[in-house]
Amino acid sequence: MRKLFEFACGAALAVTVLGGQIAHAQTSMDDPLRDSYYENLTGKKVVFVPVFMGLDLTEGWSKIMDTQAKDLGYSYEVRNSNFNTSAGAQTITSLISEKPDVIVVQNPDVQSYAKLLQQAEKAGIHVIQLNMKTNYQTTGFVGADVELIGEKQAEAAVEKCAGGSQPGKILVLAGPPTSPFSAYMLKGYENVLNGNAGVQIVSVQSTGDYESSKAKSITQVVLQQHPDLCAILGVWDNADVGTAAALQEAGKADQVFLTTSGGGGELACKGLREKQWQYYVSYDVPGQGRDLNDLILAALQDKNPVGSTRTVLYTPLVTYTPETLGDEKCWTLDTLR
Repeated sequence: MRKLFEFACGAALAVTVLGGQIAHAQTSMDDPLRDSYYENLTGKKVVFVPVFMGLDLTEGWSKIMDTQAKDLGYSYEVRNSNFNTSAGAQTITSLISEKPDVIVVQNPDVQSYAKLLQQAEKAGIHVIQLNMKTNYQTTGFVGADVELIGEKQAEAAVEKCAGGSQPGKILVLAGPPTSPFSAYMLKGYENVLNGNAGVQIVSVQSTGDYESSKAKSITQVVLQQHPDLCAILGVWDNADVGTAAALQEAGKADQVFLTTSGGGGELACKGLREKQWQYYVSYDVPGQGRDLNDLILAALQDKNPVGSTRTVLYTPLVTYTPETLGDEKCWTLDTLR
């Protein structure tokens, strides 16, 4: 027993010594990329030109960009165009002279800013387009595959409305006619609905600048014309609050299937839980913000001529129904990091 004890003690000592040798053999090392990473960001400037602040989308994106800028030590600011395309164009013109390192822009339509964005890149400014793009591809684009959103919404409406003795009637509520978001979504609707004998599109109307009051009034008129309306395809949750209100006031909230989309904020979950809409496609603002920040960092570190690389990041979509929402919580500004 004594020899066994002596052997055990010797083994423990050997392990201790060996452990000490391993620890002694380890050395610290500088990360060769770390210093240059932070140096490349020092003194850099990013400017966000949204269509309009005060929305869950723009406030969410901005908070995520601002948080990264503060964490990493570069400058970030917002130049709000307040739904005024001329003011936005003047802002971008001024920024071309000021020469920030990156401009993040949410385009009001396909054409208005296109030439200015080309000029900005020729002046050496990286341009990242956010969720609404022009026909000109810049350094980067982060946003939803809007055509796919349209297809998902249309497929949900077909599942609800097709198969009856008469084609199911569908109302389409679009955004501004020149909006890329609205145009691409309509293309997605067409991909699914055109030639489908099980459904009938009774009206396609614009809600203006995504106006809730206009969505409500259009819905009220169409319900009078088509009391047997089966579904409504809405372009955005903020506008479709008005659509849902019209259905509730007409006593048709349980009869008419409403599908909409948005960034997945608390309004999305509220609408689903209160049965304002029955199918929701989220383009996930927190995920978009992460992708956007990654593109900003890549642009700030890019040593090649502006325009040498062009990156498109379509953010993954998430679909919700009242039945599948469960306990999942939609984001709020307080929960964004």
